[in-house]
Amino acid sequence: MKTIQDCLNERILIIDGAMGTMIQRYKLNEEDYRGERFKDWKSDLKGNNDLLCLTQPQIIKEIHKQYLEAGADIIETNTFNAQKISLADYHMEDLAYEINLAAAKIAKEAVKESGKTAWVAGAIGPMNKTLSLSPDVNNPGYRSLTFDDAVAAYYEQVKGLVDGGVDLLLIETIFDTLNAKAAIYAIKKFFFDYKVSSQSSFEGQGELPIMISGTITDASGRTLSGQTLEAFYTSVMHAKPLSIGLNCALGAKEMRPHIEELSQIASCFVSAYPNAGLPNAMGEYDEHPEDTAHYLEEWAKEGFVNIVGGCCGTTPDHIRHIAEQVRNLKPRMIPVLETSY
Repeated sequence: MKTIQDCLNERILIIDGAMGTMIQRYKLNEEDYRGERFKDWKSDLKGNNDLLCLTQPQIIKEIHKQYLEAGADIIETNTFNAQKISLADYHMEDLAYEINLAAAKIAKEAVKESGKTAWVAGAIGPMNKTLSLSPDVNNPGYRSLTFDDAVAAYYEQVKGLVDGGVDLLLIETIFDTLNAKAAIYAIKKFFFDYKVSSQSSFEGQGELPIMISGTITDASGRTLSGQTLEAFYTSVMHAKPLSIGLNCALGAKEMRPHIEELSQIASCFVSAYPNAGLPNAMGEYDEHPEDTAHYLEEWAKEGFVNIVGGCCGTTPDHIRHIAEQVRNLKPRMIPVLETSY
């Protein structure tokens, strides 16, 4: 079987679309989220999409299969907020490992049942707390989270994903690079630890590839924590990722100049999975699949990308159109960049 690196050298790969958008289509109520196991839980659970890996696993698998049928080569686990920091909103910190383990197994089962060759990326979101910015405008030095706390939470998440069998680890929707650094450190520490002790079902087979995807939050071209795209790239390249890219916040039209810039400075593969346009007044996304696909086809023709897909508002129809439009286009060639010491 070819490695993902081999395939990326040959063609543009497709990553899946939005999980949340698809979950909304099922119109689940509070009881659906709770299931039998959590029917007496002390707080509301509706909106805790990651919990559905435990209470509605058949729905999550069905969504994965729809994306695989649409042409996805990479599917993401349903674990965007599945670490103890974010799960604290639902008093479910102790379920972090279990949710990640279940999510990875569900995604792997979906790939196996689809009969396709595809990779499962363990989705590691940005957390609901930031290490770089104070949540208190009157106390700019205050932080509601320490770096060590973030590392510990990410470490537990990584362990669950790896034990569940993911093929890649995807640190995504990064708005604070210090949070991303905590995730990178947790990943590196995990693989270092388990090469030595092998107390996990992971048996020291070597580190899994890391994908990193940031978020440009507005027209300034900066992340929420104030970094330019080049500064963000420089800050995370020590991780030697398989790919660096952008997702969320912007539609393809608005993301284009940033992807073009990234394609010129990145010494690894480049990924891009924009939203289905910008949200309307109701917070919904109106961009049609053929429109999103048209934008990404242009990027591919310009030689900007190696991995493309969709974020908020995108569906299997968006992914199907994207896959069809880039199928016969050549992937971006990684540039040979000068290094100064």
